[in-house]
Amino acid sequence: MVGGVPVGGGAPVSVQSMLNVRTTDVDAALGQIHALAEAGAAILRLSVDTPADGEALREIAAASPVPLVADIQFDWRSALYALDAGAAAVRLNPGLFPAGGNELAEVASAVREHGAAVRVGANAGSIGEAAIRREVEKGLSRDEALARVLAEKTLEECEALEKLGVHDIKAALKCSSVPVTFRANLEFAARTDIPLHVGVTEAGTLRRGVVKSAAGIGALLLNGIGDTIRVSLTGDPIEEVRAGIAILESCGLRSAAPEIVSCPTCGRTGIDLPALVAEVEKIVEKLKAAQGDLKLRKIAVMGCPVNGPGEARDADLGLAGTRTGQVVLFRRGETLGAFPQEEGLERLRRLILESMDD
Repeated sequence: MVGGVPVGGGAPVSVQSMLNVRTTDVDAALGQIHALAEAGAAILRLSVDTPADGEALREIAAASPVPLVADIQFDWRSALYALDAGAAAVRLNPGLFPAGGNELAEVASAVREHGAAVRVGANAGSIGEAAIRREVEKGLSRDEALARVLAEKTLEECEALEKLGVHDIKAALKCSSVPVTFRANLEFAARTDIPLHVGVTEAGTLRRGVVKSAAGIGALLLNGIGDTIRVSLTGDPIEEVRAGIAILESCGLRSAAPEIVSCPTCGRTGIDLPALVAEVEKIVEKLKAAQGDLKLRKIAVMGCPVNGPGEARDADLGLAGTRTGQVVLFRRGETLGAFPQEEGLERLRRLILESMDD
């Protein structure tokens, strides 16, 4: 359990993200937390590097609608500040703790005392070159070696925590390479039932990052691997949450309720279709946030009457553009009329609401 969110054991796969504002800016942090939670994030992570971050986290955690994971990178003592301040979990990196010291035991004691969880988070940048070289010398490719070492180091850290009495553990093995991330998680999952948080780290900007994340996260989910996910993007974390939800829907792990489909456009298109699709998505997002899953299977937004209501006649509801700039509203292949775009959108919204009473 991460706060009130179950992870692993057959629980639904949850979507995570990370704040990109300073933890000490309490108002900005809470504003981002509420926006991300409304978008669908179930667990959120934030940086805790100093005692000042820990004090700010105390106020943030008390007002957060979702459990918070404190990201600990530079000083193991930051985990103590975070746990005392109300973090539901701490993210620890293998190599953060000096060999032979008592630091990990101190953190484990605080985790048990506060009933918190630990995410063991390893990535390619935290793995020593010597360990990779030893595997290469055994005949593995560099990618294979990196994946194996990621799995080994993460498993060692998890086992060390278990020996110290910490059992609420999830692990994350990440790399900017999709094949390495896939191999590392596959190897780890074959050796333990510890829940996995999966994602492709440093995936890049929205366009490329979503593609890499969909390939890596989707491949793992379709192999039955992954209990929480994060799409790591350079930019607005809201887009991470939206992409994560879309990946779960595409893998059949979350109901789209409804699925929104749109055509790739052609020379017949007489409207700004991308803008129209974006408006329909906003309408559906707001209604789902207020009402829950909608009783519709598919909504189609098409560029011309050839695709809608023609090819999209199986959609429960849909809009199709015309050469005059109006939109045709249709329901299961039946045309309901042509309207100016704003009126068409409002009529579509009303039909969606009416469907909930059917």
